[in-house]
Amino acid sequence: MDALTLLHERSSMGKLMGPPPSPEQLEAIYRAALRAPDHKELRPWRFIEFSGEGLSRLGELFAEAEFREDPHVGDAALDAARKKPRRAPMIIAVIAKVTPDIPKVPKIEQVISAGCAAHGILLAAHAQGLGAMWRSGKYAFDPTVHKGLGLAEDDEVVAFLYLGTLGGRHKPTPEHDIEAFVERWD
Repeated sequence: MDALTLLHERSSMGKLMGPPPSPEQLEAIYRAALRAPDHKELRPWRFIEFSGEGLSRLGELFAEAEFREDPHVGDAALDAARKKPRRAPMIIAVIAKVTPDIPKVPKIEQVISAGCAAHGILLAAHAQGLGAMWRSGKYAFDPTVHKGLGLAEDDEVVAFLYLGTLGGRHKPTPEHDIEAFVERWD
């Protein structure tokens, strides 16, 4: 796939099914992620892959977060939380592995770098004909989830990237008016 076509046509795919990416596809995906901009070569990323039983474990962690937030939460809400990771055959959690107090590389820059790594994953998935969806939501910010994932105090969940085979129609990507987003100082 031509690089500009990839950049112009990539879109989120909410309906995903198996199989998950192959080992070869995952290698290409991670190689792309590791090319993210990285001031001072901190490599402020960590990736956690969930598939198979790992998706169930992540779902249990989401349900635990729901219960800790509200001990009176109903069974239907807990079941819904458990099912969320099953919307795809694989999830990659992208973690900003932040090193605090680095001169000239503030926390926000490290988090953005991890976001660029996440974007690299999405692009590499699309280039290989896979579907992908960037999700965050409340679980990305939940202390129970952070603890369950083994995050350090300064770490951030940047994304839960859902990956798989396209499970539905590939909807056309909308065209945007470039002029609505660009300010020029000539």
